[in-house]
Amino acid sequence: MFMHRMTACLLAAVLLLAGCGREPEYWEQTLPQLAPEAPTEAAPQEEIRAVWIPVMHYAAWMTGRTEQQFRDTVAGVFADCAALGLNTVFVHVRAYGDAYYASTLFPRGAYLTEDYDPLAVMTEEAHARGLAVHAWINPLRCQTPEGLERTDKRYPLRQWYDDRNGTYLVEVDGHAWLNPAYPEVRQFVADGAAELLAQYDVEGLHIDDYFYPTTDAEFDAQAFAESGQSDLAAWRRENCTALIKLLYDTVKAQNPALVFSISPQGNPETNSGQLYADAARWCSEPGYCDWIVPQIYYGYRNAVCPFTATLHWWEMTADSSRLVIGLAAYKCGREDVWAGSGADEWLNDSGVLSRELAEVLAGSADGAAFYSCNDLFSDEAPMPAERERIRKILSHAVTNPAALRCEPVLPERN
Repeated sequence: MFMHRMTACLLAAVLLLAGCGREPEYWEQTLPQLAPEAPTEAAPQEEIRAVWIPVMHYAAWMTGRTEQQFRDTVAGVFADCAALGLNTVFVHVRAYGDAYYASTLFPRGAYLTEDYDPLAVMTEEAHARGLAVHAWINPLRCQTPEGLERTDKRYPLRQWYDDRNGTYLVEVDGHAWLNPAYPEVRQFVADGAAELLAQYDVEGLHIDDYFYPTTDAEFDAQAFAESGQSDLAAWRRENCTALIKLLYDTVKAQNPALVFSISPQGNPETNSGQLYADAARWCSEPGYCDWIVPQIYYGYRNAVCPFTATLHWWEMTADSSRLVIGLAAYKCGREDVWAGSGADEWLNDSGVLSRELAEVLAGSADGAAFYSCNDLFSDEAPMPAERERIRKILSHAVTNPAALRCEPVLPERN
């Protein structure tokens, strides 16, 4: 691990000092091969092979469908996950201040139209196939104002919408957002996590990259003025860090063996400067998260953050938590509209995803996660061929992980 991290530091320095705005030269992409092999280390923990199951899948899986129909769908999906070689599922249980589980704090999710417990079903079916379940929540994003007006007044979010609108809850782009500046808000999020973890036999709690929804100073102007602070960005980052610390402590209070994981943006500058998420601190200092799962949803030719340079930045940064690399199954065969000169890479190259997976497993990261489930198991080209390559890579890593480490798969050159 040490030698891989040292190599990562050298490569990241070369690439990032030169600027993410240019395409890496071939010798830079090949640099990891030039380093000597690390000395023999203790047996590693199980490699993490995960997939996200987002809330938008639930419209087809739940709406108007019985518990048995939902169970049959989930059983088939999880069987496919296990057959591919995955071992972990991040299942969305709270996306908009709602609940796809039994809760007294949050109202039922809109896609659940029948009377059953989706998380209980998913946990049973996942465990039956050897898959770990991590309950995935968005801690701050809530419903639309119209949705909150229809919410029963027994729920705290509706009460805050009536009484704390503009402070605890703030509307941005058509949705209400919890404001992490207030200790009462942070405690409410933690109470929701505690309620969830106390009821279900899950292996962890997972959150993604929805932190501050805007850089507009009006979002939390009152709280900032009352804070007496002078640096808005630093103050917001501390608010998010306080929330993360509280969630971590809540998870560990429930069971120290439970995993708390965070999936920030892949671009470090976006995390720090736009979302006010100090992800670099959270994964480099103990006590904030067990896994960091950066969304490195970039191709090799991305004009802003090319894949290899970004991967190595995270490899050299995440030295206090396990590093799981988020990979973009949803981009296969599609235009990457924000990639600049690399916009057509995923259209013209059908093997980007599998090569990225092989590079991740050849490096010092602890595994990979795919977004999303429906995309990974799509029958649209090029995914069936890519899925078979992924299956072979994962199988190879199980039976002979040293081979991938000795022969990293590198991006092709035109």
